[in-house]
Amino acid sequence: MDLSLSKEDLAFQSEVRAWIDENFTPEMRIENARARNSYMSKELTVDWMKRLSKKGWLAYTWPKEYGGAGFTAAQKYVFEMEMAAAGTPTVSPFGLRMCAPVIMAFGTKEQKDHYLPRIRTVEDVWCQGYSEPGSGSDLASLRTRAVRDGDHYIVNGQKIWTTTAHWADWIFCLVRTSTEGKPQDGISFLLIDMKTPGIKVEPIITSDVTKAGKHEVNSVFFTDVRVPVANRVGEENKGWTYAKYLLEFERGGSAYSPRLRSSFKKLQVLADAADEGGYLEDPSWREKMAALDIEISSLEMFENKFYADLKTGQNPGPLSSMIKLRGSEVIQKMTEYAVESVGMYAQPFGELRAFNSNVEPVGPDGAETVGPKYFNHRKVTIYGGSSEVQRGIMAKVMLGL
Repeated sequence: MDLSLSKEDLAFQSEVRAWIDENFTPEMRIENARARNSYMSKELTVDWMKRLSKKGWLAYTWPKEYGGAGFTAAQKYVFEMEMAAAGTPTVSPFGLRMCAPVIMAFGTKEQKDHYLPRIRTVEDVWCQGYSEPGSGSDLASLRTRAVRDGDHYIVNGQKIWTTTAHWADWIFCLVRTSTEGKPQDGISFLLIDMKTPGIKVEPIITSDVTKAGKHEVNSVFFTDVRVPVANRVGEENKGWTYAKYLLEFERGGSAYSPRLRSSFKKLQVLADAADEGGYLEDPSWREKMAALDIEISSLEMFENKFYADLKTGQNPGPLSSMIKLRGSEVIQKMTEYAVESVGMYAQPFGELRAFNSNVEPVGPDGAETVGPKYFNHRKVTIYGGSSEVQRGIMAKVMLGL
């Protein structure tokens, strides 16, 4: 296998670097570097996404027929590695990488023509309405009801841990439209305008929230919310099929390895700065770092297989569970090592919790975000299906157990 870049790929690499230098503004760089959770402010996140959209690089994983960038496998690798190396902001995945593939596969022509261009140009920002109190990894037990009333559904219930719901224009939701048969058989997939009367969003304040109040997750309440039947994707009571299809993209559709590779390099620098070279001289520490390096390389191979399958028209299937399982566990390991490397500097200092604080950080550069990011990333082995769920899928589908 030849992993070297061609002249064309090197030229593309230079183009990506030049574009990042021009569009990743100083304000974005400062706020993103000091962020305690996964996102900058809505204003800067949307600004960044619109810059990518204008260049034609936001929906780079989409098929060209829907406005995708048409990257080769090498270009995709270069693009993601350069974005990761530059520390660029997180792009909201809910419309781009979760809802859009479902609409492409199961939506009507009218739904494709309306929603997909608006997602690609960031006219609409989306969030995901899956988890409920008592219905997280056991998603089939969800209780949010949608009762048919002519050409509308009347929706009542609650979704929880809804990331960036306070920003979102739309939410894609799993709702119960029937109580007959197995729980999985009575679920439908609805697209709901967040401005619809009866929707209430309440913030969930987590330990990584800054004094500036930039929270990430929310509860969303639905009280007699009227949703047009035309906003249902696919058939009534077949939403479980579409939900599983979406989860294949949520679990494997966003590459972990480029960001992990970039974070690994930063961890090496952080560890060295925190202990004046002591960590990198410690054989046990070097052994841990070497093992982590190997895990990231292994994950890269899984991801290459994932995108190769997509390119040939195959569904990722259980491979997405393998990527989700390994990717989330390696992320957590990375944050654990970061806390270990900076030691006492990982303690939260109240005066530094606001991203725009002018107080001089205590400890090596970057240490002030290590603790909050460690706590924030406890969630990654739970959302999108917990690690236990992923192992169950692999045991059933791949091993026949």
